[in-house]
Amino acid sequence: MPVEDGIAALKPDMTDWRRYLHAHAETAFQERETAAFVAARLREFGIEVHEGLAGTGVVGTLRNGDGPAIGLRADLDGLPIAEETGLPYASKHAGRMHACGHDGHTAMLLGAARHLAQTRRFAGTVQFIFQPAEENEGGARVMIEQGLFERFPVRQVFGMHNWPAMPAGHFAVRAGPLMAACDTFEITVSGTGCHGAMPHFGFDAIVAAAALVSTLQTIVSRAVDPLEAAVVSVTQIHAGDTWNVLPARAVLKGTIRTFQPAVRERIESALTRIAEGTAAAHGCRAEVHYLRHYPATVNAAAETELAAAVAEHIVGAARVIRNPPPTTGSEDFAFMLQVTPGCYIWIGSGRGREDPSLHSPHYDFNDDILPVGASYWVKLVETGLA
Repeated sequence: MPVEDGIAALKPDMTDWRRYLHAHAETAFQERETAAFVAARLREFGIEVHEGLAGTGVVGTLRNGDGPAIGLRADLDGLPIAEETGLPYASKHAGRMHACGHDGHTAMLLGAARHLAQTRRFAGTVQFIFQPAEENEGGARVMIEQGLFERFPVRQVFGMHNWPAMPAGHFAVRAGPLMAACDTFEITVSGTGCHGAMPHFGFDAIVAAAALVSTLQTIVSRAVDPLEAAVVSVTQIHAGDTWNVLPARAVLKGTIRTFQPAVRERIESALTRIAEGTAAAHGCRAEVHYLRHYPATVNAAAETELAAAVAEHIVGAARVIRNPPPTTGSEDFAFMLQVTPGCYIWIGSGRGREDPSLHSPHYDFNDDILPVGASYWVKLVETGLA
C-alpha cells in the first residue's frame, strides 16, 4: 500500500456513508435504519448478507477460494446524547448522536468490504461483522449467545476504534490487556428514619453512606497489589425527600475497572465486606448488588503482531505505538476475544489539542482517516489470508 489509489478513490463514498449514518444515529438494539443501510451496501458489493443476530446485527460473508476465515468487526450504535456540533449532517434524531465514531468505524469497514469484493487478493473467507449495542448493552455478547461464531466460524477476529487523543495517521496496539473490565455496583444502606431535629431517635443512613464513600477508596490503596491497576468510583448518591427528615435508606451506585481476573474477584469481595461492615458500624444494614458488565479486552500475541505489522505497512513504523498504556475505558469486543483469538487496535483520529473527546456532544469523526482505516482492514485480510 500504504493507501492505494483504489481505496483513496473511495473516500468520497465513505464520507457520504459516514455522514448519512451520523445524521441517522440510533442507540443500542434500535439500529434498524443503520442495519438496513449496511445490508443494502453489502448487497450492492455482491457480498452475501445475513441479518437479525442480536436483532439489528448484520454479517457480510465474502468467499474467495479455499482458506481459513477471518472476522472484522465494526459497531453500529450511537449514544443517548443531544448533539451540539451544529454540523449540516448533525443527527436528525433528537437526543441521539454518534459521539463515539461508530459511524466512521462502519464506513471504514464498508469501504474495505467494497474494495475486497472487487480485488479479491486473498484466499479464504472474510466475515464482516456489524455489531449493535456496543455502548453499555453488550451487543457482542448477545451476538455470540445467538450463535455468531457457530454460524460464521473464524480463525481470528479483529476490531478497531478511533482515538482522538492520538494524532491522525497513527496506530497503537499492545498484546495482553488493552482496555479494562467494567463492573457496576449498587449499595442500599438501610437505617431508621426520624426527624432531622432529633437524630438520636434513628440510625442515619446518610451518615453511613457518606462514611462508605470514603471507605470504599481504601479498596484500591489497601486491598489491591500496588503493581496492579484498578478504579473504584462512586458516581451516584440518592437519599431523602425533604429538609427535616433523616431518610431510612440511601443508595450508592458506581463503577469498578480492572484488568486482571484475580483483582476483579478481590475487589468484589472487598466491596461487599466494607459495605456491610461500615453500615453495621453506624447501626445500619447494607445490601450489595454487584454486576459484571464487560471483561477486559485482552489481545492475543500472534494476532497483535500481525495487526502491528499491517499498521506499520500502512503508516510506517514510526507512527505505530506498539506498547501503549492500557486504558480504564471498556469495550464489548472483549467478549469476542474470549471466544476467538484476535486483536483490537486504536487508530489515531486527532486533529489537535482542541479536538472534542469521545462521548462529547461536540464530537465528530475525522473523515480524513477513512482511507487509512479501510487500508488497514484490506491489508489485514490480504496478509492474514495470503
